[in-house]
Amino acid sequence: MSAAPPIKMRNIGPKSAAWLRQVGLRTQEEIATAGAVDAFMRVKRAGFRPSLNLLYALEGALADCHWQEVPEARRHVLVAQYEAATALLPAPRGRPAAGPVTTTQMSEEETPVFGFLDDPTGDESDD
Repeated sequence: MSAAPPIKMRNIGPKSAAWLRQVGLRTQEEIATAGAVDAFMRVKRAGFRPSLNLLYALEGALADCHWQEVPEARRHVLVAQYEAATALLPAPRGRPAAGPVTTTQMSEEETPVFGFLDDPTGDESDD
C-alpha cells in the first residue's frame, strides 16, 4: 500500500497535512464533511498541539480564502464551537483535571540563591 498523497488545500502545510492524515482525514472532501472544528478537535484529541491558527487555516481552506481573511466574527464562532466541544470531552485518564494556574512572585530578599563552588561539578581537584 502506497503512502497517501499530500493534502493539497490552501493554508494547509506539510505538518498540518500530516496531522490530518494521521487522524483519518486524507482528502478535502473528508475535511469538508468533518468541518473545521471537528477536524481541529480530532487533531487535538490525537495528542498533537495545534494552535488556533490551524482552526482558522481549516476554515479558510474550506472557504477558499487565506486564514488571516477569516472574519473576526467567524473566528469568535469557531472558538466558541471549539470550547463547547472541549467542554464535552471527558477528563484525561490517570490525571486529575487541571486546576487554576497561580503565580508566585518573590521579592529579591526571598529569591533563593544557588551558589556553586569554583567548579560547578563539585570536583575540587586541579587536574
